[in-house]
Amino acid sequence: MRDIIQLTTQRREELVDITARVVAIVKASSVRQGVVAVYAQGATAALMIQENWDESVQTDVIHLLRQLIPRGVWLHDQQDGNGDAHLKAGLVGPSETIPIIDGELGLSRWQNIFFCEFDGPRRDRRVICTVLADR
Repeated sequence: MRDIIQLTTQRREELVDITARVVAIVKASSVRQGVVAVYAQGATAALMIQENWDESVQTDVIHLLRQLIPRGVWLHDQQDGNGDAHLKAGLVGPSETIPIIDGELGLSRWQNIFFCEFDGPRRDRRVICTVLADR
């Protein structure tokens, strides 16, 4: 089964929790044992599994990436000013794979799935979710 999560982002850089939407897709699939692969479309977006309890962790992720990859100093900035967004997305990566165990996501209590926006705000971001059953 495959489904698409469509998002609108509000800021240039933000982490958007998509866990509930992935859970809904897995439930709709009726898969009890397997995996769900989530993939962020777009060269300036990524996905990350991260702490869900304290929002400061998500803020810290953004701040760390800003320090590691500052804005406005990259060759690609001469094209369209988002060289840092491409590098951040490449470093974090476009996908995550989560086990499905007894019909539930195999995340720990403190983990959620976050869409990472590095070049927003955007009206049409997409995450492809592919649910595969064990056979």
